[in-house]
Amino acid sequence: MPSRRALLTLLAAAAATACSSPPAAAVGSLVDVQIVDRGRGETLPTWRHRGASYVAGRPGDRYAVRLTNRSPGRVLVVLSVDGVNAVSGETAAVSQTGYVLAPYQSAEITGWRKSYSEAAAFYFTALPDSYASRTGRPDNVGVIGAAVFRERVPEAVGGWFQPAPSVAKESAASGRIDAQRQAPATAAADAAAPSQGGARRSESEFAARDEKKLGTGHGEREYSPTSQTAFERTSSQPAEVVQVRYDSYANLLASGVIPRPRPMPRQPDAFPSFVPDPG
Repeated sequence: MPSRRALLTLLAAAAATACSSPPAAAVGSLVDVQIVDRGRGETLPTWRHRGASYVAGRPGDRYAVRLTNRSPGRVLVVLSVDGVNAVSGETAAVSQTGYVLAPYQSAEITGWRKSYSEAAAFYFTALPDSYASRTGRPDNVGVIGAAVFRERVPEAVGGWFQPAPSVAKESAASGRIDAQRQAPATAAADAAAPSQGGARRSESEFAARDEKKLGTGHGEREYSPTSQTAFERTSSQPAEVVQVRYDSYANLLASGVIPRPRPMPRQPDAFPSFVPDPG
């Protein structure tokens, strides 16, 4: 049986672990969304803070967005990374194109879609190097979103499974976008004029903070096969919208998203050891 001191040490270690490394968790009910570190093959732990979900990334690490359809029907997932549609490169909107998942299918989206066979890898990087910032759209860097739509099915069909997610092909009359549409030109962002008094200091503080913030880069092209399929939505509004925010571990710790480990205070011991000499 371990000693009391050993038990206290074990309890303290367990408490520190519980605070610093929560279990990896999926986010979403209709479609689960998880962020996977591709280098280590691990799902990143998720922290909950004020109703939002967060993961901590490391600059330079490649990652994938794992989407898991929990329903018995096909779903369309419009995937947004830093406010940019991961398929078309447009500033993201729920009416746009996305990935179609078969019933209970799970797929890992590894990058920005470049063609039906290639994607440019997602990787964590400093905000100025993020794809959104480099295309003039830095306002929504730091969040991954999935707008999920159910399929309108005219009649029941037998069960089936797709080996890879498909890109939705939808009617132009419905206001939806085909996958092959080119990314838009860089959007011009007109910043509001700062208020007088301390404006320069505020701008420098925001700039310094943004320099340390994480975004998602446009990495090397890699093989990532997909196909095109027809899909009709049951509604113009998504059945579910899932968001996962991300930043560096240090930033999440500093902002209070990740609780700081609380070491257990040392307790007096009635039987510490042999009698020491007085000082």
